[in-house]
Amino acid sequence: MTTHFDVLIIGAGLSGIGAAYHLQTRLPGKSYAILEGRDAIGGTWDLFRYPGIRSDSDMFTLGYRFRPWEQAKAIADGPSIREYVNDTAAQFEIDKRIRFNHWVSDLSWDTKSALWTVTASVDGETKKFTCNFLWNCAGYYRYAEGYTPDFPGRDAFKGQVIHPQNWPEDLDYAGKKVVVIGSGATAVTLIPSMAEDAGHITMLQRSPTFMFAMPGTSGLAKALHKVMPTSWAYNIMRWVRIIMQNVSYKLARARPDGARKQLIENARERLPETFDVETHFNPSYNPWEQRVCLVPDDDFYEAINRGKADIVTDHIETFTEGGIRLKSGKELEADIIVTATGLELEMLGGATLSVDGKEVNLGDTITYKGFMLSGVPNLASVFGYLNASWTLRADLISDFVCRLLSHMEKNGTEIATPVNNDPDMPLRPFADFSSGYITRAIDRLPKQGTGPWQHPQDFFVDMARLRHGKIDDGFLIFTRKYAKADAIDPHRDMEAA
Repeated sequence: MTTHFDVLIIGAGLSGIGAAYHLQTRLPGKSYAILEGRDAIGGTWDLFRYPGIRSDSDMFTLGYRFRPWEQAKAIADGPSIREYVNDTAAQFEIDKRIRFNHWVSDLSWDTKSALWTVTASVDGETKKFTCNFLWNCAGYYRYAEGYTPDFPGRDAFKGQVIHPQNWPEDLDYAGKKVVVIGSGATAVTLIPSMAEDAGHITMLQRSPTFMFAMPGTSGLAKALHKVMPTSWAYNIMRWVRIIMQNVSYKLARARPDGARKQLIENARERLPETFDVETHFNPSYNPWEQRVCLVPDDDFYEAINRGKADIVTDHIETFTEGGIRLKSGKELEADIIVTATGLELEMLGGATLSVDGKEVNLGDTITYKGFMLSGVPNLASVFGYLNASWTLRADLISDFVCRLLSHMEKNGTEIATPVNNDPDMPLRPFADFSSGYITRAIDRLPKQGTGPWQHPQDFFVDMARLRHGKIDDGFLIFTRKYAKADAIDPHRDMEAA
């Protein structure tokens, strides 16, 4: 038995719930379902349960544009975000369309029937679905486990080694010595929270990360809420934050030396005069070549100032029975080691992708507008911003997909395929960020080109292209399922790439 829908959405996290809202609101005649691999709504915000879990983007932009975030607190904790996503799904009855514990393993397109066949594992059984259009909202990282380097001597360590992605509910770290390996958003979030109960906590970083401290609650949002309706205040705050993010990112990339100085001074102002800021807060890369870590309400710096936490910048030589020996010869004692070493990037939720029986290697494709793939028909795959809130782009992609589906219905075409007709178009990596999770997976990601074959990392460029740009642009080719076989070869641009 195969169940059919007009649209299948994969993933019931922030992106998936948002996609469902836009689809059912703008195209109420389309049948759809959401296949969720886990047993709960929320995606990232349900999976991660480590101490202090919170957003590293403000909720005025991480929240949906169609459902205001009603709190003045801009940097929200994980449970609050999970509740926000769940409440959104319930309010618009999206939760009734979700099929939980459906882990998608295979996505197969057939041009003759103009259908996707989606294979999912459900409690050890295999179920198949077909759809006219596939909307992947499964995120960008592997859910099963995060990335942990192969540390020498790990088996010798007598304490616990924990990755934040698989945090034990019953972990007792009260009074214990903790070493957190890593200096990204997860480490910066974990440390001030754990410092309240841990005996002492050390952030061990191979190299520094740029950080920026700001209040976790917006004074402007509080003031606006007093004088106008919630929706008005939310929209104003949303646009204020969008503009601020866009301008600060562009200035940092255009004037990296000035941005570096400002970020280092932001840290120096919050730490003791004797603290070695140059060693621990001055990365070798330029600002926004990797994501800047947000420090709300100075909590990370306060943990250091109170003597509850410290930073060590060094390389690991080996784990030992009692901790970690560094290449400098110094030893860090530890009862618990937390490997906040990042994510393992995984597109399409790890599912195999094929077109007309031929498996597609994503690294051989070119991204169309940052969310479709050259040579792959009727597939949208949400990938948000690396320099701003993920949801901002997910919302814009929803605009385009709904316009695309409406265009196809109006014009009687069943197939929309991005096709690159320029075999000499210069190609470059999908993202120009140097973050580890990006560089480790760069060969498995689509390439970028020029014109529409880019992921611009710019909200205003995307708004012009995705919300208002022409659908039938000559690069997105529309055909009928009964058209001649030679009308379009969905494999040709994958081979050219």
